[in-house]
Amino acid sequence: MRIVDLINKKKRGENLSASEIDYIVQGYTMGEIPDYQMSAFLMAVYFKGMSKEEIANLTLSMVNSGETVDLSMIEGIKVDKHSSGGVGDKISLVIVPLCACVGIPVAKMSGRGLGHTGGTIDKLESIEGFRTELSKDEFVNNVNKYKMAIVGQSPNLTPADKKIYALRDVTGTVDSIPLIASSIMSKKIASGCDCIVLDVKVGSGAFMKSVDEAVILAKTMVEIGKSLGRKTVAVVTDMNQPLGHEVGNANEVKEAIGILKGRGAEDETTVALTIASYMAVLGGAFSDYESAYKKMRELIESGEAVEKLKEFIRIQGGNPEVVDNPDLLPKAEKHIEIKSSVSGYVNSINAEDIGVSAMLLGAGRKTKNDSIDFSAGVTMVKKVGDWVDEGDTLCILHTNKTDINDAKELSKSAFVIKDKKPEPVKFIHCVID
Repeated sequence: MRIVDLINKKKRGENLSASEIDYIVQGYTMGEIPDYQMSAFLMAVYFKGMSKEEIANLTLSMVNSGETVDLSMIEGIKVDKHSSGGVGDKISLVIVPLCACVGIPVAKMSGRGLGHTGGTIDKLESIEGFRTELSKDEFVNNVNKYKMAIVGQSPNLTPADKKIYALRDVTGTVDSIPLIASSIMSKKIASGCDCIVLDVKVGSGAFMKSVDEAVILAKTMVEIGKSLGRKTVAVVTDMNQPLGHEVGNANEVKEAIGILKGRGAEDETTVALTIASYMAVLGGAFSDYESAYKKMRELIESGEAVEKLKEFIRIQGGNPEVVDNPDLLPKAEKHIEIKSSVSGYVNSINAEDIGVSAMLLGAGRKTKNDSIDFSAGVTMVKKVGDWVDEGDTLCILHTNKTDINDAKELSKSAFVIKDKKPEPVKFIHCVID
């Protein structure tokens, strides 16, 4: 095989065989195919797309480029969850204790923040003592005994995806559905789970800006999962405004605690209960979604779910007292209120701008060597549909930085206020199974 022949083949819109795709993926991972040729191939895929079989083969080739996780020592049906990335998305912190309460083993590998989107590992590390690195024996024991564990992703998992993603990032090919779908699913397949629930975000704070795009991505990933022997469900959820009221690591942990205490905002509570319910059905704890949803709500109302969160924090070395006393979490020194200059209804909030504002305040990493200020973030005082008077607080910025003019301007401009009240926000757009 020659890479130039395969580039030309894809450029003509022809389908590549499994062996041809594997030749490209493994060759690039091992450094035998240079960046400029891989860039040409990615651009050909961007414009010509891929068939279902090609996408499945691309996913499998990336899985086989590195280590895979063997979860056979864990009892029961292992269910994993993945979010395509959003702002204020603390859902993993909620669904893990909920699923554990009904005996569904969640052996989860999570990532750090990427761009304007937050990462579960960064959030958990804002809890004093919490360990996101466990030995294999600790990981297996925690899931078998307590039905839950979250750790950082292994650097040896899907090295092809990491290398290809970095190239996509600088060649304008990030927003290719075959490439997005194979990237996400390769990590989930390599992580060893039996079933997958995908939270596909759509809107201003998501990588997919339109519902139509998100549905295509969701269907593509569900097809990949099924073709590779994994039961897969995708829930398309709204990200046209930050989820809940808090953005930023410690603030989102605090809000996740509130959800499990029954004090969560309607949007984040609905999404969390929906995702957890589909996980419970795939894991065999319930035969239908409605029964699972009812039980998940009861677990919150009874206090059982929040007690399970305490247990989760304790078994991974964190201080469980933060659940009863969230003031133990890191707190910023400065709190700046962003005021509205007009009166009217909040018609929209650019979630990406709020996410970037949180990063400018210190809540994210620009590079892997940057430190995170766990206390930095944004509190959303107003949400879409709320009425505001001139001078009302729209959001509050939390930071330890002195120069935050960019964050102030960006967060204020994120709010679009008009005289007419907008249509109610649809939290769940659709479910693909």
